[in-house]
Amino acid sequence: MVSKNTICLWYDADALEAATFYADTFPDSSVGTVYRAPADYPSGKKGDVLTVEFTVMGIPCLGLNGGPIFPHSEAFSFQVATDDQAETDRLWNAIVNNGGQESECGWCKDKWGLSWQITPRVLTEAIAHPDPAVAKRAFEAMMTMGKIDIARIEAVLQG
Repeated sequence: MVSKNTICLWYDADALEAATFYADTFPDSSVGTVYRAPADYPSGKKGDVLTVEFTVMGIPCLGLNGGPIFPHSEAFSFQVATDDQAETDRLWNAIVNNGGQESECGWCKDKWGLSWQITPRVLTEAIAHPDPAVAKRAFEAMMTMGKIDIARIEAVLQG
């Protein structure tokens, strides 16, 4: 059953591959129903995978194989709150090492161009620290990082 509100993500032709990767990588994720095109369409043929229902960390999504017309951009991203460096490393490395790209400040892109923010909870807490000087130091440290280094953020918190 389709959720009342579902995020629709446009892929060139790899929605099922992407959904399977997300299901294998992120907790509380799965691939649901795969719908095949009942007729030829501008970027595909009858019987091709048209859409895929999937869940990413509890969020219902629909992958649409619509062709190369609309690429992903940083205007949309999944932000994943991590609890420790091991989880941060595992998720970041899974995305980047599967044809993705590193970016800055905890951001990376998967091989389909979808952006991910792998954000340790300690970073979020540090940037919201009640002491503006501590928050500033944490923010400035983050600005120098690709993948977030929790030990460096914790050192900033200690002064």
